[in-house]
Amino acid sequence: MYFKNFSILSVICLASFLFVSCSDEYEVPDGVTKLTNDCIKRSLGPNVVGGQIEFAYAMALPREKGRLVSARVQASISGAEGTYMEHRSYHTDDVGTDVGVEIGSPSETNGGVTEVHFTVDTCASTLRYYYIIPEEARGREVSFTFSAESSNGQAVNYKMGPYKISNMDMKLDIELKNNTYFSIEDMRTYTPAEAAQHPEKIDFMYLFRQMRGVKFLHAFVSPTADKDYLPGVTVPESFTNSTKMMRVYASADQQLARNEFGVFVDDVDLQQIDVSNSPIFVINMVETGGIWAETADGRYKAYIYINSAPETRAGMTVSMKRLKVR
Repeated sequence: MYFKNFSILSVICLASFLFVSCSDEYEVPDGVTKLTNDCIKRSLGPNVVGGQIEFAYAMALPREKGRLVSARVQASISGAEGTYMEHRSYHTDDVGTDVGVEIGSPSETNGGVTEVHFTVDTCASTLRYYYIIPEEARGREVSFTFSAESSNGQAVNYKMGPYKISNMDMKLDIELKNNTYFSIEDMRTYTPAEAAQHPEKIDFMYLFRQMRGVKFLHAFVSPTADKDYLPGVTVPESFTNSTKMMRVYASADQQLARNEFGVFVDDVDLQQIDVSNSPIFVINMVETGGIWAETADGRYKAYIYINSAPETRAGMTVSMKRLKVR
């Protein structure tokens, strides 16, 4: 698990990434006489297939030298559907709200190239670029070259990366209903009828029980666990997986929780976690907690975060990261 912090890069002649029209009172710092650019990566954490990498690309030139004509990004691996560059330039107002001003036509993406053409007379702009990570990039590195052109014929570029793309998979907001089965490999729930058709895929059951004398409540229980941990359930003999699970209290992952900052589970964490001495069940799980788990065949390891778990009724929402380790 790693922690990541960054500060906004100092941007020469870019007006602190603010959108500025050439008709505004915009003063370019002394000594700057040509088109200039800079870029920051806004997204944090592991780069997971299906997720996005976000950048802010800023460009400006002295107003007497001309105007911006176009901005483009060349990705070394073409992004998946949904990759685009904003045609609005953003700045933050006095209360911290992002304000967008339209500066061009919607971006066009052809292969690895995404481009915006300016339709307003402006000499400074910051455009956001969203790269949707394709399956093709899994386990590889991807780089980006940002570039801009101005009406006076000047051109600049800025290289970002390379960025490692994770081998793990991530799935958000999986809803669990009482007495349902779960597959770590498939990252989904199965009804009892569905599970009976694929017993080899079932790693644990989700149960909710209010029991006298013991705080059982929300629980994950392997189908091979002692019947005391499967109250009211008759598990068919074809369900033979014993899944090791280690409970985590007050766990956090920004990508899964979406309200925690700077803490991430990555490939290395999933590779190195050892649950070999853990039980094959966890009971009384609570919101913002989670578990580390390993499938019975040792092929997959997972981190499951509990987004919601009401104290008095069945039903749970979880998000997870899962890695094929062999």
